[in-house]
Amino acid sequence: MQADAALIICDGHSMLIDGGNKSDSSLIYSYLKKLNVTELDYIVCTHPHEDHVGGLAGALNYAIAKTALCPVTNYDSDGFRNFVKYLGNQNVEITVPNAGDVYGLGCAEVMILGPIIKSSGNDNSIVLRIEYGQTSFLFTGDAEREEEQDILNAGYSLCSTVLKVGHHGSDSSTCYEFLYNIMPQYAVISVGEDNAYGHPSEDVLSRLRDADVSVYRTDLQGDIICVSDGLSVDFTVERNANIDTLAAVGANSIQRGMPSEDERSTDTTVSYDYVLNTNTKKFHYPSCASVNQMKDKNKQFFSGTRDELIANGYSPCGNCNP
Repeated sequence: MQADAALIICDGHSMLIDGGNKSDSSLIYSYLKKLNVTELDYIVCTHPHEDHVGGLAGALNYAIAKTALCPVTNYDSDGFRNFVKYLGNQNVEITVPNAGDVYGLGCAEVMILGPIIKSSGNDNSIVLRIEYGQTSFLFTGDAEREEEQDILNAGYSLCSTVLKVGHHGSDSSTCYEFLYNIMPQYAVISVGEDNAYGHPSEDVLSRLRDADVSVYRTDLQGDIICVSDGLSVDFTVERNANIDTLAAVGANSIQRGMPSEDERSTDTTVSYDYVLNTNTKKFHYPSCASVNQMKDKNKQFFSGTRDELIANGYSPCGNCNP
């Protein structure tokens, strides 16, 4: 499973760009509830494929949307029909934006860059750029080379601090010319663990490496949060904060879960959620004093949830109470 969803909040105003799969509806609902986002200034469906539109119904079951943006008003899928249905319950109609349209989001400015030429499929994705102070963010949906070239030909300014990499890191997107016109400092790849497509492509990772871009990946790092003060950006991730995401080839390179004996490591450059004692079957925070007293042969490192550990027969340390 892989999908795409991004929530942007600025000065108390919010924009949701895509909502993942239909099965992600409850996740989107819960996340908005957690942040108390009861009103969306904009809900954006970059294009009507299931892994982008599916979870938007969950958002509309929690939050009120003021404006809905999508490149089409009709599409033959249950996910899209649900999106339209719940918009209708709020008396909101889909607005089909044009390249060059500008929207305000607090003191940020959102500009639509594509699609330039109305088509179908991935190359009909809404591409938008958000400018906040001296920082900027480019969201590309699943746009592929043809749409990227259309946007380049239109002459829009693409330079951005952060790039949301197109089409989950597929080799059909993020061509060299497009990337070098963006010149991002950072890139985020929204991609599923163990996905059947082999995303992200090593060719795309190589291009990002050549452009000296720092890359964050949801398959390896979970939820990715970026905060801007208008001058610079800072990232926090759910797990694996210090791994080299460009060195990891494909989605299967780093497994989330219980390491085997051969995978035991004392590499302090890697961030783990818990440290395990395979002898006592206890798990600890990495900062726990008990970790330093463990024998190396009994020490394992784990990135994941405490529920996963408990399900595997481990119990929490009584000292650090993880």
